[in-house]
Amino acid sequence: IESLNILEDFLMNFNGCLLLVSHDRYFMDRLVEHIFVFEGEGKIKDFPGNYTEYREWMEEVELEKLKKPAPKAVEKAEAKPVTMLAESKKKLSFKEKQEFESIEKELPLLEKKKADLTEKLNSGGSHKDLSAWAMEIEKIHAEIDEKTMRWMELGE
Repeated sequence: IESLNILEDFLMNFNGCLLLVSHDRYFMDRLVEHIFVFEGEGKIKDFPGNYTEYREWMEEVELEKLKKPAPKAVEKAEAKPVTMLAESKKKLSFKEKQEFESIEKELPLLEKKKADLTEKLNSGGSHKDLSAWAMEIEKIHAEIDEKTMRWMELGE
C-alpha cells in the first residue's frame, strides 16, 4: 500500500498528461480530472470529471429518463419550447455574479502558485521542504478543483 501511495503522490504532482486504465475506483478518483467512457459499438463518451462524478451524473440521467412523461405528453410540451426555456434558465444573483468573477480571477493565480511549487518540488531540496511543498500542492489542487466545480455550476 505504501508503494501505491508513493505512486499516487508522484502522479498527482506530474505536470504532463496521463492515460490511466484501472479498475481501482479510489485510485482513479484521486488522479483523474477527465475520463473517456467506452460505451460499446465504437461510442466513446468524453466526461469532464472523475469516476464518482460520472457515476453520479449517470444516476441522474437514469432518474430523468424514468421521470419522463409518456410520448403524447412530450408532444404537448414541445408546443411551448420558448417559455419553458426562459423559465428554466437560471439568472445569477448579484452575489453569484461577483463570486463567478472572483473565481475567474483566482483560478489563474492558483494555477501559477501550483506551477511554482511544482517547479520547486522538481528542483529538489530537503525531505522536509519536499514534503511541505507536496502537501501545499495537494491543497492547492483541491482548491482549484473546488473552485472550478463552483465556477461551472455558476456558468450553467
